[in-house]
Amino acid sequence: MTTIRDPRGTDVERAVEAGLSEFRNTFTQLQTQIQRVIVGQDTIVHHVLMAIFLGGHVLLEGVPGLGKTLLMTTLGDTLALQVKRVQFTPDLMPADILGTRVLQQDAGGAVKFEFERGPVFTQIMLADEINRATPKTQSALLEAMQERRVTIAGVSHRLPEPFMVMATQNPLESEGTYPLPEAQLDRFFFKLLVRFPTQLELVEIMKRTTGNSGAAVQPSINSGAQIISWGRLVRQVPLATPILDYGARLLLATHPKEGPAAQGLSKWLRCGASPRGLQAMVLAAKARAVLAGRFAVSREDIAAVAKPCLRHRLLLTFEAEAEGVRPDQIIDQIIEALR
Repeated sequence: MTTIRDPRGTDVERAVEAGLSEFRNTFTQLQTQIQRVIVGQDTIVHHVLMAIFLGGHVLLEGVPGLGKTLLMTTLGDTLALQVKRVQFTPDLMPADILGTRVLQQDAGGAVKFEFERGPVFTQIMLADEINRATPKTQSALLEAMQERRVTIAGVSHRLPEPFMVMATQNPLESEGTYPLPEAQLDRFFFKLLVRFPTQLELVEIMKRTTGNSGAAVQPSINSGAQIISWGRLVRQVPLATPILDYGARLLLATHPKEGPAAQGLSKWLRCGASPRGLQAMVLAAKARAVLAGRFAVSREDIAAVAKPCLRHRLLLTFEAEAEGVRPDQIIDQIIEALR
């Protein structure tokens, strides 16, 4: 029997590969532009850019003064996207983020309710010190982060595209803070740990911030539609079934008593990652492969993105917290056990 191949298949594959090559080149240009302003945090910049192309949200954890807000404004300038910042405080209300209905009187004297949009109606929203707001206010972002819409008084309002929430929190302070609910943590694509600068980086930061002139960035993308288009192309990168099986086994191993890799870890794990964790690993692994010049995902790609994708999705026991066990240590042990 003769197998007939679709002659368009090769052309389609070539078009996808050409688009991904253009994406990789533009990604490198974006990194270079941002690094003109942001010193040292190359891994953070890389993952934040990756998240916005994949349609994900990012939780940044680090002490104040490390340039998290500057990163967001620089990102907005480089991508030509609108950025809004909201300072989260205990007295912040959901309406302060989402918007509210207000009475308006038209020229004819008629009075009616109109929806006044809140700062969430932007393309990049910086939720600064998100853990300082009450759980009620934190939960106001759940629908926006997952569904890309806001529902007020039974009426849904679509958010702009692309839409990204970049939240920050200080790991050192606990007074006056509220831990993020698990449902909201699960909606973050990455949790990134912002490290303190090295001595050389501190010197370079001082040179750039205490002089008369600062570096400026140039937009490298013309529209948000291009970001969405490249994100769709990344999703077309093939993923072999054995690689997907590896990712599934890695995720299941984060659940207590769920497999050989989790043996000995059950005393530290109260609850493992959700399926969103595997979705994040798969998409991030595809992007990592493309950015490395490959058009197929490997096990190493999955393992390399496991920490930022899973560390905020693991619930630790009191025993683990008492012994100072961190989620990254657990993920390392699971990856080692699956080799």
